[in-house]
Amino acid sequence: MANADEQTVDPRVADSFAQQPLMALIGARIVEAHDGRATIELPRNQTLTQQHGYTHAAVLAAIGDSACGYAAMTLAPQGRGVLTVEYKISLLAPGDGELFVAQAEVLRAGRRLSFAQATIHAEQDDARTLIATLSATIASIDESRHA
Repeated sequence: MANADEQTVDPRVADSFAQQPLMALIGARIVEAHDGRATIELPRNQTLTQQHGYTHAAVLAAIGDSACGYAAMTLAPQGRGVLTVEYKISLLAPGDGELFVAQAEVLRAGRRLSFAQATIHAEQDDARTLIATLSATIASIDESRHA
């Protein structure tokens, strides 16, 4: 489990993350966001599970998507924000764990579009299992138009 004190979070990302009600609702926290990378952690919450007791795929997609977007935001010029254009998630194993960690990295940063990829792991005891991958296309937007 990453410790927020050991990681760095770009101040613009921290401000944006704090304004995202969905992340607060599900209990996610951003622990790293700098230099084209971002990490979001989500502790297990029984209210976010599906009928078999696994963390719901939509919740895992949300943290993977946000991690990709925030990774892209760290490379965006001042005054520019980010917005997901599309993403694809591949679910490799059930969402079974005590902590879910989405780690994203920008593969290509462009003026209008960036491409990022995330891995989502489930952690339980000392075990860490890759449960999903997510690739995203992120658009650069004018923040002043969306304030």
